Amino acid sequence: MVMNRIVSTSIGKKLVMSISGLFLMLFLLVHLGTNLLLLAGDGELYNQAAHFLSSTPPLKIIEIMLALGFIFHIIYATTITLKNRKARPIGYAKTGKNDLTTWSSSNMYILGFTILAFLIIHLINFFLKLRFGSVPQITYDGVKYMSNAYLLVSDFFINYWWYNVIYIVSAILLGLHLSHGFWSAFQTVGLNNKKWLKRFEVIASIYAVIIATGFTIIPIYFWFIH
Repeated sequence: MVMNRIVSTSIGKKLVMSISGLFLMLFLLVHLGTNLLLLAGDGELYNQAAHFLSSTPPLKIIEIMLALGFIFHIIYATTITLKNRKARPIGYAKTGKNDLTTWSSSNMYILGFTILAFLIIHLINFFLKLRFGSVPQITYDGVKYMSNAYLLVSDFFINYWWYNVIYIVSAILLGLHLSHGFWSAFQTVGLNNKKWLKRFEVIASIYAVIIATGFTIIPIYFWFIH
């Protein structure tokens, strides 16, 4: 009952959004780190990493927890936004000083909904095929037998230019979303003095650029360079 009362308040909702958003940030770092292995060599490193993540029980549990936190963040954000559109909006604090942060904070729902649409497309084309579809198998060292995830992903980027465009645009929108959400999450959980807010704004901008640039490089590599 106490927890329900806390979550039903404006501060409580922002707190839930912030904590689930931190799961999103951690998930993205792990996901980007794995995906950048697509750019290394002939795909063996990426296949080995993808196989390791999907076949190691503790990592599978962590992956599921991070993904659930990601999904919960999106669904919860959508729910509270729709519920409060007719009343006073319960959004992220708008204390950013630069135009980019201000624009992002004013359009967090639009950015989030666009990212959700891309996520659904991404899951259908890659995750579901890898976990439940028929993906060519490959053997390394004559022993390790695994799905050729590299072939699936690289072929898709090479053959479907329209997906590359969607992927790049979504990566940029994700960066904009994170540029505000990152420091706002820390502000909500209590790190909100002026000195730390300025630092988190800088860190947020760097983090957002790294995430957006990292994901953008991948389709560009296969589209124009590979």
